[in-house]
Amino acid sequence: MSRLIFHIDANSAYLSWEAAYRLQRGETFDLRTVPSVIGGDEESRHGIVLTKSIPAKKFNIKTGETLYNARAKCPGLVIVPPRYWLYMKCSSAMNQIFQEYTPQIQRFSVDESFLDFSNMEHLYPDYMILAETISERIKKELGFTVNIGISDRKLLAKVASDFKKPDMTHTLFPHEIEKKMWPLPVEDLFMVGRATAPKLHNLNINTIGDLANYDLEILKYKLKSHGKVIWNFANGIEFSEVRKSNYIQLKGIGNSTTISFDVEDKDTAHKVLLSLCETVAMRLRDSQNCCSVVSISVRGSDLIFYSRQKKLEVATDSTRKIYEIACYLFDNVWKGNAIRHLGIRITDFCGNDFYQCSLLDTFNYEKDRAINKTIDGG
Repeated sequence: MSRLIFHIDANSAYLSWEAAYRLQRGETFDLRTVPSVIGGDEESRHGIVLTKSIPAKKFNIKTGETLYNARAKCPGLVIVPPRYWLYMKCSSAMNQIFQEYTPQIQRFSVDESFLDFSNMEHLYPDYMILAETISERIKKELGFTVNIGISDRKLLAKVASDFKKPDMTHTLFPHEIEKKMWPLPVEDLFMVGRATAPKLHNLNINTIGDLANYDLEILKYKLKSHGKVIWNFANGIEFSEVRKSNYIQLKGIGNSTTISFDVEDKDTAHKVLLSLCETVAMRLRDSQNCCSVVSISVRGSDLIFYSRQKKLEVATDSTRKIYEIACYLFDNVWKGNAIRHLGIRITDFCGNDFYQCSLLDTFNYEKDRAINKTIDGG
């Protein structure tokens, strides 16, 4: 058995997709070459930064901060409002190219996927040539670049794709862990977030290598089961399968984000929820399912955590419907404290072959479904 996994991640996805779309329609300059961000409305200056160009990084503009703060750092910043329908189409177009090379694809998010090429040496004897072929096709046919991470397991492939960007291919096989992964800051490891990193630093764990070589029993004592998980990851111990999006045992789909500033108003929180709902709903439709339960989670800067869920009368795969319910739940549960983390999760799936509409529901499901189908590029 020969395992070979690619993790392919679009570089600055929303901004790259917007730039490519504009260039194809005669725009005279490339958004990627100037300080620019996707997020909110340029005239009202509301919203948050969803993604930024490389030149914008030089002004210390961060994903998740308010557009007001971003403009203060760079008065000439170009701000472009998001067009989610475009991003869903770009994601689907990229996925269609992937399907020409392997049927075993897991769409991890709107801009990244795992591809399984295990036991396919007879088709692709040189994985670097394969990666270059896929990368060049995306660049030529779709107009944007990707990073590709290659390994024999998903975790290492994902870590490798985050190495030097943009438009790069990197390998991270087990024998390369010590040289390529261990010197990295511990924050770069998957599953080491804002809450875990300070605890590790207090243990004098600053790099992934420090974590990999730390006493496992102490980690389990300090961090419980999560300590063992991240210790395994630091040592490259992870063997999950690349599962197709419509995997039969799919139990739930979720997305969450830790925000780099305190969200203190309902409008900004709704914008964050919308970006989360877009990705979750796209993955739901791609799995050919509808959901019957929507839940949200909120964590404040005071570390207080709370969540709520709602059982739907009518199962749905609609971005708009899921977003409306998420906002309803948030408005009813938010305690007014400053927010640092928001999450959404959908569960209780059924097939999306048809809707069982309620006579009391005025929502136009058929029209909304047609719109979503067009957006997804299906």
